[in-house]
Order: sequence, then C-alpha cells, then structure tokens
Amino acid sequence: MTLETLILDSEPLIRLGFFIGVFAAVALWEVLAPRRALTLGRTVRWASNLGIVALNTLIVRLLFPAAAVGVAAFCAAHGWGVFNLIDLPLWMAILLAVVAMDFVIWLQHVMVHAVPLLWRLHRVHHADLDYDVTTGARFHPLEIVLSMLIKFATIVVLGPPVVAVVIFEVLLNATSMFNHGNVRLPAAADRVLRLFVVTPDMHRVHHSVYEVETNSNYGFCLPWWDRLFGTYRAQPRDGHVGMLIGLTEFRDARQADRLAGMLAMPFRDTPSAHVINRRDKVGPEDRGRQDAG
Repeated sequence: MTLETLILDSEPLIRLGFFIGVFAAVALWEVLAPRRALTLGRTVRWASNLGIVALNTLIVRLLFPAAAVGVAAFCAAHGWGVFNLIDLPLWMAILLAVVAMDFVIWLQHVMVHAVPLLWRLHRVHHADLDYDVTTGARFHPLEIVLSMLIKFATIVVLGPPVVAVVIFEVLLNATSMFNHGNVRLPAAADRVLRLFVVTPDMHRVHHSVYEVETNSNYGFCLPWWDRLFGTYRAQPRDGHVGMLIGLTEFRDARQADRLAGMLAMPFRDTPSAHVINRRDKVGPEDRGRQDAG
C-alpha cells in the first residue's frame, strides 16, 4: 500500500481525529481561561452551531464523496496542475501548496464580503451573538458547497500533493477553531503568535458589529495577507471585553442562534452592505488601533 493510498483511505479519520482533539482542547481552554463573558447560554447555541456542522458534513459527503484529497489524487494521476508540471522536492511542494491554498481561502473570504449575494450566505457565520470555538465551524450549507467548488478548482490549477491537501484541511479546521476560541492569551504571546498565525484576538475584531472592523482581518490561518493588502486591524475600538459581537440586523437569538433561523437567514430581507468599497473612514482615534500590534 502506497503512502498516497493510505492517506486517501484514512483522510476522514485523520480529519475527524484532529477536529475532536482541537475542539476539546479549545473548549477546555475556554472554561479555564475565558477572554470574555458569554452573553448567551451554551446549550442552545452549541446545539445549533454543531447541528449545522453535522448537516454540512452530511451534505459534503453526499455531494462530494471523493472530497478534496480525491481531486488531488485524480490530478496527480493525470498530471494536472502546476505542481505536477514542475520538479520540486516534496517538502517544498507541500509548503508552497499549503501557503497558496491559504491565500485562495483569504481571497474567498474577501469575496464573500464584497459580493452582496454571497454576503447573504456568509452573514450566517457573522450573526452569532457570541464568539467561541463553535463559531469557527458555523457556516451555511450553501456557502460550504461554494467553498468546496472553489477548493476543487484551486486543486485542479495547482495540482498540490495529496499530503499537502490533507495538511491544509487539518490546519484550516484547527486554526479556525483556535482563532474563534473565547480564550485568553498573554499580550506578549499574542503579539508574537500573530506574526505566524491568526490569533483569537486578531480574528475577533473581524466579528465586530462595526463595518470598519468586520471588513478587516480576513485570515483564518496565516496572518500575512491582511498585512500585505491593507486589511489588517490590530485591536477593536471598544476593546475585546467591551466590543459587541454579531450583526446589527440580527440581535434576536431566535433568528441568530437557532438552527432554523440560520438556515433561513440568507433568504430574509436585504442585508446591510458589507462590500469592500464601503469600508468606513477611519478616524485618527482608530488609526492607532488599526496599525499597532
């Protein structure tokens, strides 16, 4: 049995094992050292957020049984994609492929904020009235399907090694749960970590009700893209403890944090515009918070 075959056969178990392990670790961290007091009880929110995770997993397995690693294996077998056309050491191909796929995810994240129709889907993620480990996996099924199609197209173009796709999938899920964690990090540790990975304090800014903050810090795993493209904001204007999480148009928990409400959310009313060219002007009192850190 080749390494590729072993990875293909074990991929669902690998991803499930890392998901459970990271989820449990961050959830325990939230209990031992929370960053903020939660405004709602966990029972209903967690049931809804994890319920949509289960629904998304079922839909993906039914629609895309081969998943991303299957597409990568197909591309390798047929010589498709950049990395199948150039001769690189495996370690370098893996590293470059993971970084490139993370950049595509960053671009996708910007896109779902910039296009009003896609924002309708993505606002399900932002409408959570609290911010914890379950928020990191809370996405509308239609956005998950769109994300899978973009991921498949990226793999066809890049032709990354199968192991790189598995590493990327694990990293994406793990860092999403980590940076959505309601966990407290020492300020010095946060400053160092956010040079290499998106931290909870960095990404929490993105979940502010203020548009200028919502339209910043799009990274999930690597923090560099926001710094390179001018969308980095170090701190929220109201501070991490005082900031309001969510969207102004969804403050009712029955709409924002119930499974039925989340599924219906893209089809309700006209959402507030979060297109990139409507980012609020940043005043002098905010400039320091945007650039510091």
